[in-house]
Amino acid sequence: MRIIHEAKLNKDREVIVWGSGKPKREFLHVDDLASACVYIMNLPDTDIAEVTKPMLSHINIGTGEDCSVAELAALIQQVVDYSGELKFDSSKPDGTPRKLLNVEKLNTLGWHHQISLDAGLRQTYEWFMANLATIRS
Repeated sequence: MRIIHEAKLNKDREVIVWGSGKPKREFLHVDDLASACVYIMNLPDTDIAEVTKPMLSHINIGTGEDCSVAELAALIQQVVDYSGELKFDSSKPDGTPRKLLNVEKLNTLGWHHQISLDAGLRQTYEWFMANLATIRS
């Protein structure tokens, strides 16, 4: 986000994004992570036992939704109000094609994320702008 913000300030015509933009990633707002942790810790052990097995008791915390790197870059471009062009440098590595958690156990237990990627990015950018002087010092 900061790179696109600085490109906007510098009136750069383009921002280079590594890779093809095709890999997909899942994003979870930190407030949703905290909410899920507290939710799980407050559940009765019997509820957790219904969705887990001994020695296989992990519960993924996530949204169960992903977006491509290109979609993420375009969303950040929109949030920052950057009018330049996003260019993808496919000579750089893409990394893992997809990273998405299976959140079925968590959803079965009654928890679902509340903060969308768009809302989380907007909230983060607003915080960034409000604290820019502190961040730069």
